[in-house]
Amino acid sequence: MGMELNNICLSAGDHLTFKGLILPDAQRFQFDLGSSSNDLAFHFNPRFHDDDDGAVLICNSKCDGCWGDEKRESHNPLKQGEEVKIVLKFTGDMFKVELPGGQTVEFPNREGASFISYVSVKGDLQISSFKIKNNAY
Repeated sequence: MGMELNNICLSAGDHLTFKGLILPDAQRFQFDLGSSSNDLAFHFNPRFHDDDDGAVLICNSKCDGCWGDEKRESHNPLKQGEEVKIVLKFTGDMFKVELPGGQTVEFPNREGASFISYVSVKGDLQISSFKIKNNAY
């Protein structure tokens, strides 16, 4: 399952809202934002059976195909088999993820991306709706 968008233009203040069903037997899913699949300013990857920590949230970036250091968040409020709403916000110097239950995860814009032209969603999330909110509107 997944979707991929190219040639979009997200800038500081814009955000993406996803609603969907986390599959009952989900292992993981991911949101990737950047300029291409090899250059990701932000990678958000909830995992439900991580080898080290069980259910965990992973944030990272990728530059020229090389991953940076992972940021691991041990509190994962996402549950298999549940409907969810996840909001990804691009503030310019930071990416913020709003999760169910009011939890927010923040990750720095390590690569200094001034805009996002590539968005990808992959894995065990069945998307029911997707919205882009541009700051200009």
